[in-house]
Amino acid sequence: MAVLSSSGMTRRALLGAFAATTVAAAPTFSNAAGFLRGGGDIRRIRMYSGRTGERIDMIYWIEGQYIKDAVKEVNYFMRDWRTDGVKSMDLRTVDIMAAAHNLMDANEPYMLLSGYRSPKTNAMLRSRSRGVAKNSLHMKGQAADLRLSSRSVGQMAKAAIACRGGGVGKYSGSNFVHMDCGVVRNWGR
Repeated sequence: MAVLSSSGMTRRALLGAFAATTVAAAPTFSNAAGFLRGGGDIRRIRMYSGRTGERIDMIYWIEGQYIKDAVKEVNYFMRDWRTDGVKSMDLRTVDIMAAAHNLMDANEPYMLLSGYRSPKTNAMLRSRSRGVAKNSLHMKGQAADLRLSSRSVGQMAKAAIACRGGGVGKYSGSNFVHMDCGVVRNWGR
């Protein structure tokens, strides 16, 4: 049953106009801190490390609030496994990772290849590969290198790019995707 408002508009038309306004405003909000398309009201991160054998599967954010103890566990999990150095990860990167995971509707956890890197580890990796940046965001706790066996590098990169939250690098030859909370950009094949 169509209900007319005092202006002569049906309730459906009024709701449609509101929805159109919300969609038009979305690009403004998509760049706001703490909001990512696909992030949701509850944010969960699932990862494992082939280097340490550790696994993490936890809700770290509920309705606008980070859970302090969960964040501590995420920071420890994403440590530099070579030096055991722990850094507070920039939670925008974790948010991008979680949102991309949601967008892919993947059931398997990410395989974390690299989270935080100490300057010593970064220098060692840089001496072995041209693909390691001198001032890598990994050293600031703002980047992660991830892999999923159930999704291609292209699929993972598309999901991360859709979040519009930072940098996304495709490393098809090494089968991983780099996600960071730096300037929005993408590279690789």
